[in-house]
Amino acid sequence: MSGHDQLVLCLCELTRLLWKLLLPLVFLCLLLIAVLVLLVLAVRLWLQSSRNARRARDSRPTVAFFHPYCNAGGGGERVLWCAIRALQNRYVDINFVVYTGDLGVTGQQILEGARRRFNIMLPRPVQFVFLRHRLLVEPGLFPHFTLLGQSVGSIFLGWEALTEFVPDLYIDSMGYAFTLPLFRYLGGCSVGSYVHYPTISTDMLSVVRERNPRFNNPDYVSNSLFLSAFKVVYYCLFALLYGMAGSCSDLIMVNSSWTLDHILSLWRAPNRTSVVYPPCDVSAFLDIPLEEDGDRKCHSIVSVGQFRPEKDHRLQIRAFKKVLDRRRREGAGGREALKLVLIGGCRNQEDEDRVLMLRGLCQELGVADRVEFKLNVPFEELKREMGEATIGLHTMWNEHFGIGVVECMAAGKVILAHKSGGPKLDIVVPFEGGQTGFLADEEDSYTEAIDRILALPPASRLQIRRNARQSVARFSDQEFEACFLAAMEPLMGTLER
Repeated sequence: MSGHDQLVLCLCELTRLLWKLLLPLVFLCLLLIAVLVLLVLAVRLWLQSSRNARRARDSRPTVAFFHPYCNAGGGGERVLWCAIRALQNRYVDINFVVYTGDLGVTGQQILEGARRRFNIMLPRPVQFVFLRHRLLVEPGLFPHFTLLGQSVGSIFLGWEALTEFVPDLYIDSMGYAFTLPLFRYLGGCSVGSYVHYPTISTDMLSVVRERNPRFNNPDYVSNSLFLSAFKVVYYCLFALLYGMAGSCSDLIMVNSSWTLDHILSLWRAPNRTSVVYPPCDVSAFLDIPLEEDGDRKCHSIVSVGQFRPEKDHRLQIRAFKKVLDRRRREGAGGREALKLVLIGGCRNQEDEDRVLMLRGLCQELGVADRVEFKLNVPFEELKREMGEATIGLHTMWNEHFGIGVVECMAAGKVILAHKSGGPKLDIVVPFEGGQTGFLADEEDSYTEAIDRILALPPASRLQIRRNARQSVARFSDQEFEACFLAAMEPLMGTLER
């Protein structure tokens, strides 16, 4: 037998051996896929039978909002309650449910908190489904691979929500995109989403690629070429999964032009995506008088925002310290003529610890006597502080929208916001050719801007404040309700009554 024949014989034997090994594996894979499909179908039938039983009992469809932190008191919660109020006013024959992880309060207390903080009262009660495992989406549970950990945790939390109550229409109003395929394919629900902020964005990728240290890109990562490269790959893979999950949504609403650009690039569903600016209680601040403030003995700088790391309250305190030092050196009113008021909500112990850290920073910089912290304040106190302020301060990089910015402008404050995201693209923009506020992007530029604002003649400040107040009418509750209802109408029309 020639060498060529021997080679052919060996190849034949090898092929026969591989086939014998491969055939059982193929069969096993097909069997596992079949079992998985049957399991998914069985779960779907079980969940749909649960929904049918509930429909037979209630005789009306149900819309559910997934908002695990509905009692947090931030801008996202204002969107939630305004959205439910608008839908309740339009659709009187539909029930509404809110999935929440706020176990320490009752449903009535949550609604009372919405009334106190946002001046919002619902036409009729809603049902709350209390979730016991909200810890699964807490960032503190995942010191590393936080985005992936929280997203996987949201799937388990979403499963708990789905098994507790199966709605007809599911709305993710807090940005947990990985719950969308769960409710759509297992629950058989129509699904929609209101996106405040993309879980991942091209800007986050740029920060890692350029190795810039930020609150979500620590120094030990930005200083390492290997870790930075690894994180870029991790972000790219996560962005792919995030886009696949988000694309399951039948309806996508985003809160700003900045968010729209990122969601379109990630979810790739332009025909189902629209901008619905969040509701800002503009009218509640219009009775704050607009008058010259030249006779004030103390100018107040007010910041409104939850005590989360991305809000960058440290930047506010450090810039305020520089302003005080500069004014003291120049004799421009001295330290006694200026104070900083930080107003915001604390969602959990982590936020409360952050407030303690910020208080410590004030002590360290020697400005504790000129910085006030107002935590979880009622709406009346918020309005009073806004009325007494001269400057509204905002420092979050790439803020998706900026409800606090709009409220400050409606209250007639001279706004100083971060030169990025929603404030730059949608809010602090010229109105009828007139200036509506100031933008800055780092410590020194904030210091310069505060000095420039305080140095303006009172009449010039008054004109900027007038422009700002007039410009934010497009962000009113009424505008939100009209746009939100128009966007929701196709989905609401699919509900069987």
